Amino acid sequence: MIGGTGPSGIPIVRRLVADDHDVTILHRGNHERPETPPDVAHIHADPYDEVSFGEALAGSSWDVIVAMYGRLRMIARLTTGLCTHFVSVGGVPAYRGWTDALQHDPPGLPVPVREDADLVDDPAIDEKGFRIVRTEEAVFKAQPGAAHFRYPYLYGPYQPAPREWSVVRRILDGRRRIIVADEGLTLHHHCYTENCAAAVVRGIEQPERSSGMVFNVGDEEVLTVRQMVELCARELGADLEIVSMPYELAVPAWPLLAQPLPTHRVLDLARLHDLLGHRDVVPAREAVARTARWLAA
Repeated sequence: MIGGTGPSGIPIVRRLVADDHDVTILHRGNHERPETPPDVAHIHADPYDEVSFGEALAGSSWDVIVAMYGRLRMIARLTTGLCTHFVSVGGVPAYRGWTDALQHDPPGLPVPVREDADLVDDPAIDEKGFRIVRTEEAVFKAQPGAAHFRYPYLYGPYQPAPREWSVVRRILDGRRRIIVADEGLTLHHHCYTENCAAAVVRGIEQPERSSGMVFNVGDEEVLTVRQMVELCARELGADLEIVSMPYELAVPAWPLLAQPLPTHRVLDLARLHDLLGHRDVVPAREAVARTARWLAA
């Protein structure tokens, strides 16, 4: 497993070890985590550096290589022939309009978004999304039987930029109001780290079903912005007044939307559920409560 110490990497490793797999993680060694099982082997190398990475895996062979971290195009190319099954993680900004709903007319991403929806095909419109799409293409060129998982925004322990923090911090500071845009009714698909981990492990353990496929990943329930705020406040025992303002005026609420419009972003998870049999291991409402407690602590 390349990575394995990040928000979803830790629970993936723990699940694989619990399922009696022999796990090795390759990472730079900068973020050793106490949650990593002690019997996991470590290879310290740089998955962003071709020489370091290539030397670390030279002459080795693996049943499965899971690419969570580093330069994915390089990793897919350099591990060609080194594994029976290749599993990789990318992002949903590959979809046209995910980061800019104005790419659709009228503005707004189609709901829900299936894996075969339009992808970004013009770097002038969305340079980041274009690079993500080109990376996916490079993965399947080097590893035709790969299983690729498109992550939305994650939440949970070790998320470096948690959306819930702006709510939790406000509560800890003793503030009693929070602004939301348009009643906070925007649906924005997120995924709790434990749920993402369970989904990826399904793909690892079922190569006969996941090979050559792309999967959307996300919580089964898509919460509104308002519901997320209410859940954080309830879990921390805060009486937080939610103040609605029109989107154009609700500037303090824009970071919670993480996009230039209050339109919905919802993924179709039928392939993940039906083909791999995945179901959330933590319901979204409980996951938000856990996240609020973790951040407050």
